[in-house]
Amino acid sequence: MPTNRPPDAAARGKGRPRAFDRDLALHRALEVFWRQGYAPASVASLCKAMKINPPSLYATFGNKATLFLEALRHYEQTYWDAPARRFLAAPDIYAAVGDFFQEAAQILLSPETPCGCMVVECTLKVHSPQSIIIAADEKEIIETVRQLRLATKQMFAQRLRRAIQDRQIPPDTDVPALAGALNTLLEGLSLQARDGLFQSELKAIAAHAVRMLPPRLPQAG
Repeated sequence: MPTNRPPDAAARGKGRPRAFDRDLALHRALEVFWRQGYAPASVASLCKAMKINPPSLYATFGNKATLFLEALRHYEQTYWDAPARRFLAAPDIYAAVGDFFQEAAQILLSPETPCGCMVVECTLKVHSPQSIIIAADEKEIIETVRQLRLATKQMFAQRLRRAIQDRQIPPDTDVPALAGALNTLLEGLSLQARDGLFQSELKAIAAHAVRMLPPRLPQAG
């Protein structure tokens, strides 16, 4: 998954405050996009939340679209990179899936993530309903979000294929279908979180992820 890039020379414009904290600014922008969506979020509302002025925003991030994309990458790195690494590294597929989905339920209802998964929220909110034509920046965002969702599905598929190699699940497991089902459940959890479920309710739904796996193969010997 992508990581934040250090600001280049062009980003150090005179409009930026001397004690500028890029990660903090991104997190504040993320909260605005989270609650409002991409199209409705104005530069004025973003600047107010980030505590910077418009010249600083443009000097540092380019424009609203590039700010959004960097905030999205910041979200992925902050909340999901570590759970994904733990998921891929776990030796047992059943424990890996169970732990990942329980952690996902906790992340989605964290006070720091007010509206569920940012990637799912982007899918729902990126385009302005008042606009018939999709702008070029919106097309780039839609494609980036699509790639992020595909990457999550591929992560599930990668781990399932390893479980087949480790003889934990049957070799005839339909990996693409099961990976898609797990990804669909993960995205559904985000929608449920947005609807105001309690942590215990979301974790109860997340527990069904393990039940989607085929029965464990008997170990030889």
